[in-house]
Amino acid sequence: MQNIFLAGSSRGVGREVAKLLLENEPPSVNLTVLLRNPTYAVELESLGAKVVFGDALNAADIESAMLQSGAIDVVITTMGGLPSDRNERADCEGNKNLVDVAVKAGVKKFILVSSIGSGNSVVALAPQVLLTLGAILQEKAKAEQHLVASGLTYTIIRPGGLKSEVATGNAVLTEDPTVSGIIHRADVAKLICDCLNSDKANNKVFSAIDRNMLFKQVEFESFDL
Repeated sequence: MQNIFLAGSSRGVGREVAKLLLENEPPSVNLTVLLRNPTYAVELESLGAKVVFGDALNAADIESAMLQSGAIDVVITTMGGLPSDRNERADCEGNKNLVDVAVKAGVKKFILVSSIGSGNSVVALAPQVLLTLGAILQEKAKAEQHLVASGLTYTIIRPGGLKSEVATGNAVLTEDPTVSGIIHRADVAKLICDCLNSDKANNKVFSAIDRNMLFKQVEFESFDL
């Protein structure tokens, strides 16, 4: 069984990932989740996750949390701030701390959930969107760069605009940085889980969109895992 360490499971995509990973009975993975807020611990433990506490902005917390988790095969992080948070450091500093500790721990694979608009996918977003999200996307891009430079085997997934609705099953990955659209969080979680055991996803940067919810109807090549 794989030992997986998940950061960002208190809400959104991370919570959907935890549900998918633990949906089998018994679970097919050992999942440890990092939480800062104990409010969410009972629900995640009821799913079958091991909960460790710590602040991702504190490197010592991350190191302690990973040491409690045994030998970790894969780190998944969906951590990020909202445009209204005024505290966007988790997008950069929190994820950078995770990367640095993962290097020390000899983690085999690191999956970072970023966002369309980061890095070379900045061309996919309209100028008015960048006015709102530009600062947070720059933080995400720094985390991406840090991961790529770390030497870890990585997969970076950049979802489009997120909705909390049931999965459509129409989500795809593409290496085309110009594509943008909407995607449901449950579909992003499925794509993350698909990348877990796919060597074809190693050291790749993907945009994740729903093929039926593009902002602009364009031709693009989806990536077959």
